[in-house]
Amino acid sequence: MGGRAFTLAELAQATGAAARGDGQTLIRRCATLASAGRGDIAFLANPRYRAALADCRASAVIIAPDLAAGTNLPALVHANPYACFARVATLLDPTPAPLPGIHPTATVAADVQLGEGVSIGPQVVVAAGAVIGPHSVLHAHATVCHGVRIGARAILHPQSVIGSDGFGIAREDGRWIKIPQTGSVVLGDDVEVGAGTTIDRGALDDTVIGDGVKFDNQIQVGHNVRIGAHTALAGCVGIAGSAVIGAHCEIGGGAIILGHLEICDRVRVSAGTLVTKSIRTPGVYSGAYPFGPHREWLKGAAQVRHLDELVERIAALELRLKELEE
Repeated sequence: MGGRAFTLAELAQATGAAARGDGQTLIRRCATLASAGRGDIAFLANPRYRAALADCRASAVIIAPDLAAGTNLPALVHANPYACFARVATLLDPTPAPLPGIHPTATVAADVQLGEGVSIGPQVVVAAGAVIGPHSVLHAHATVCHGVRIGARAILHPQSVIGSDGFGIAREDGRWIKIPQTGSVVLGDDVEVGAGTTIDRGALDDTVIGDGVKFDNQIQVGHNVRIGAHTALAGCVGIAGSAVIGAHCEIGGGAIILGHLEICDRVRVSAGTLVTKSIRTPGVYSGAYPFGPHREWLKGAAQVRHLDELVERIAALELRLKELEE
């Protein structure tokens, strides 16, 4: 199903890109460099794919200024071609917008507060005391538990659960005692929660998610976690309780962040990384360590931390030995 068509000039005005070539070129959809044809716009964000430009049959391309000389096709030239593509794709998206209102199969408590234009899909459950901000969309089978507060323009994908009980238990005489989770969850504006992602309610204080945070699918967020604005988390990330993650962070798929740690703003955690201590300096962090008996693991980890020192000492000893031999 096709959506509205735009001229290249209209897309340039809407995205802030510079139009090169025929501004009346008509664009109907986005496509890859390899599959694009007449009426399509493709994009080149990664220079490693520049060779594909030679055979591209798109009506136009989205491209960075330093790569624009590589094609004679009409183009949208933008310093951030991937962001430009995202905006163009949004304009050309043929998917029907969710209709405001409550689906007949949804269950919404009587005292729930719904903002203007909220869309609640099939089999959604919104429990007592919840607040959903304007123009938010809750897709099929999403669950919003009691007392949860969600800001404007949120998107909850299927099977996401906001406000389930945190994992609070205490041991007594070899058994576990459940600790009531009396906090809630607060989601800021423009938060997107992927399919199957769970955000636990706080034990006493709230779990708080800042504006513009984006969650991929199958993510677990423990109780009392705080995540700063515009942080993005890829699939299967696990965050244990009371961890604090700063703003503008990027957490790679499968990363694990232990509880009660703090990660400062503008940190990138690579996929599969196990974060076992707080990160207080912005940058990129990677790595994990093989598991084993805890005492052995602690001993090995302590030794690894001194490897640089050992390498320097060995180099100094080798130099000293060479001097003695000479």
